Amino acid sequence: MRAATLLTLCCLAAGSCRAPPDFCSQDLNLGIQPGSPKPINTNDPRVLKAARYSVEQFNNYTNDIFLYKEAHISKALVQVVKGLKYMIEVQISRTTCRKTSHPTLDHCDFQTNPALQQTLWCYSVVWVIPWLQWVQVPVLRCH
Repeated sequence: MRAATLLTLCCLAAGSCRAPPDFCSQDLNLGIQPGSPKPINTNDPRVLKAARYSVEQFNNYTNDIFLYKEAHISKALVQVVKGLKYMIEVQISRTTCRKTSHPTLDHCDFQTNPALQQTLWCYSVVWVIPWLQWVQVPVLRCH
């Protein structure tokens, strides 16, 4: 299926093609075929956004009093399915921010105290259906 066809499907699902280019149309012009995972730059803004979303999910599930944030993305793939699936290998580290203060992760520094430092490697799948404004993390494994 060509990118133009995917864009048309995206516009039909969104209900209008008159809106300015959005996340949906940008992502579906990647030039990749549906069903085939392809490498994507680890610095791509969509990858960074997906990695942040998966780390936020990790923070919601962990009992740690400190928040974690992404330290390094080592590998990223994108797959066109019903939406887009980002498969990300990311290193996350404990920050100095406590969960109770609810700061944005952008303002959290990594722990410098050796007794509190902790780093985990995670594999995450972030599934995005932009025209439905829907995001899910069906896979999140950290060790």
